[in-house]
Amino acid sequence: MANQIGTFFRSQGPDMAVAGTAEHIRKFWDPRMRQAILKHLEAGGAGLDPQVRDAVEALRPPPS
Repeated sequence: MANQIGTFFRSQGPDMAVAGTAEHIRKFWDPRMRQAILKHLEAGGAGLDPQVRDAVEALRPPPS
């Protein structure tokens, strides 16, 4: 699903694709879904498109 969102935003250029994908996930995904994609990224992020990977990385909370 994240890759499909990324594909939608890809036509807006790389920077907007990353920002748009991250914003969409932040606004519209249930917190459990966001946690699941972050865990998937931590486990290697297999199958994520590069710009989607960057968008998910942007969702990570800052280190404490």
